[in-house]
Amino acid sequence: MRFLKVIILFLFVFTVSSFTLEHKYYISNTQIEYVKDKASVQIISRLFIDDFEDVLKERYDEGLTFDDAQSNIDFYVDKYLSEKLRIKIDNSEKSMNYIGKEIEAGIVKCYFEIQDVPQIENIEVSNETLFDLYTTQQNITKLNINSNRKSFILTKQNAKAVLNFN
Repeated sequence: MRFLKVIILFLFVFTVSSFTLEHKYYISNTQIEYVKDKASVQIISRLFIDDFEDVLKERYDEGLTFDDAQSNIDFYVDKYLSEKLRIKIDNSEKSMNYIGKEIEAGIVKCYFEIQDVPQIENIEVSNETLFDLYTTQQNITKLNINSNRKSFILTKQNAKAVLNFN
């Protein structure tokens, strides 16, 4: 039931925000799924393009934009999210491989993968995305690990979630 409420809240916020030039809600959505037969963890992080662009400009380069095909935006997307979205599997920090991004209706979808994961007994997710720019930022994090589904709303005050499968 809580999962349904999180989805409804997420859809409501995205819908309301898409009708205004500036939104007052700061939210992202990250899906983390373990694909056992591929021994990989697949990650999709969705962020409002304007919020993400603002933080990349502030941290790295004022000239960065998602509109410029010639820019090195992918380098900075990978750099930023690799610093802010961290995953430990079985108490070991894992490196995420950046696959790429897509832009759709004002949302940037960023794709990552963690390879060579034969099993998961516990997973810890720390998601501090956009906390350095927006104090009211909320990061919805949905996990599907070993057929267990769980959702968390991570905030600046509580940016970490842990799931154990023992």
